[in-house]
Amino acid sequence: MFNLRYQYQLFCLAVSFFSRLPIPASTPYSDERMNRAGRYFALVGLILGALCAITYSITAAWLPPQFAVFITMVFSLLLTGAFHEDGLTDMADGIGGGLTTERRLVIMKDSRIGTYGAATLIMALLGKFIMLSYLAEHTELALVLIVAYTLSRTVAASLIFDMHYVSDSSTSKSKPLANAQTVPELLFLVATGTLVCLLLVPDLSLVLIVAAVLFRSGFKAWLNARLGGFTGDCLGAAQQLMELLIYLILIASVHNQ
Repeated sequence: MFNLRYQYQLFCLAVSFFSRLPIPASTPYSDERMNRAGRYFALVGLILGALCAITYSITAAWLPPQFAVFITMVFSLLLTGAFHEDGLTDMADGIGGGLTTERRLVIMKDSRIGTYGAATLIMALLGKFIMLSYLAEHTELALVLIVAYTLSRTVAASLIFDMHYVSDSSTSKSKPLANAQTVPELLFLVATGTLVCLLLVPDLSLVLIVAAVLFRSGFKAWLNARLGGFTGDCLGAAQQLMELLIYLILIASVHNQ
């Protein structure tokens, strides 16, 4: 169904789910609409990345790179409500602390943070700060943020297409996103992430795209082995891990020049 008003409403739902950005109060909501909004998740990442890029560019004009990176990271957490970081933390607790699939899912629903989750969150944020600080001194960080935010969300959202949803839908905030995507929706999602990658030099774009495919394949197999599918927390974890991988690849590229 392609109707400009309908598509705009789907985009607004995607924005509201993944960020704290305001949307029109009159935007209609239903589980089916939220499901169809999945095609715009990468586009939302593009917008979030652009806002963070603007924040970094402004602060970097007045402060040393490390301080600008710190402020940008804080802004990003406020912008998304630490949505994906929360997913990474819960997944680490569940898979790290549970010996069975059932126990892992129970732990992941617990709002308390355990040792596995705390350690993972600390290392993820610390690693992001170190990597972004390095990239800020050797690359155009604003562009890096746009690419990383978009491609990482492309990978995370694409997992919905061919994985089984295993969480309890009656208690899960990601219930509307649990149904399978259509092929056109997946293609739109992938096209968004791929086109944004082309902002970089061709060789680097290709490396990132191949890395995204390999990461998705490996992460999917890992989740299937431990949970038999995915949960909303796993999608957040996929986004965070893919984002970190993108930064690591870019650092390797710069370091070996």
